[in-house]
Amino acid sequence: MSKKAVVLLSGGLDSTTTLAQALADGCECTALSFRYGQRHTKELDSAEKVCRHYNVAHVVIDLNLSSFRSALTRKDIDVPMDREGKLDEDIPITYVPARNIVFMSVAAGLAESIDAEYVYLGANAVDYSGYPDDRPDFFEAYQKMLEKGTKAGVEGHAVKIMTPLLYLSKADIVRLGKKLGAPLELTWSCYNGGEKACGHCDSCRLRLEGFRAAGYRDEIPYEDGAGN
Repeated sequence: MSKKAVVLLSGGLDSTTTLAQALADGCECTALSFRYGQRHTKELDSAEKVCRHYNVAHVVIDLNLSSFRSALTRKDIDVPMDREGKLDEDIPITYVPARNIVFMSVAAGLAESIDAEYVYLGANAVDYSGYPDDRPDFFEAYQKMLEKGTKAGVEGHAVKIMTPLLYLSKADIVRLGKKLGAPLELTWSCYNGGEKACGHCDSCRLRLEGFRAAGYRDEIPYEDGAGN
């Protein structure tokens, strides 16, 4: 009997590679995405395509976080472009307050409801934008919370949080995705929702550098042809 896992899937590079890893680990996966008031739905379109590619169940939950102050949920706040310095030095305005806490709680609840042992997510603490809820000590604390605050935890079999990309560079994530045959060409990472990725937001810059360092061409379209 295969293990069950809920995989948080945004439709981006990291979460798609994480889904590929969960499947490679032998898990029967249910992908979980959120319509949370984000600036655009292109990432959700990508998540749907990825789920069709893998023929996995896809749960999309409406969870309106538009009242949370972030450039990803408020169109009156500009997404920073071409930020100077190391991207992980300061917490940027694209941080959605407590988003991972909220999403992981829903994922853990779904996992407990369908008797899944694991929740996988594509958090990364190496090449990232400095979000506090992408850090190893956060996930360690969250695991302890699940052990104390859920029925499964009290019974001694808490849902286990799996972060297979946590200590990988973005280049290593690209290499892993390629090795696993993940459909990276279907993914969307850009914070903006145009027909083509902007190539200048934090997410695009980290993605592009990852592909370049890994020695692969990024096959999604960019406004200035940056992926070529």
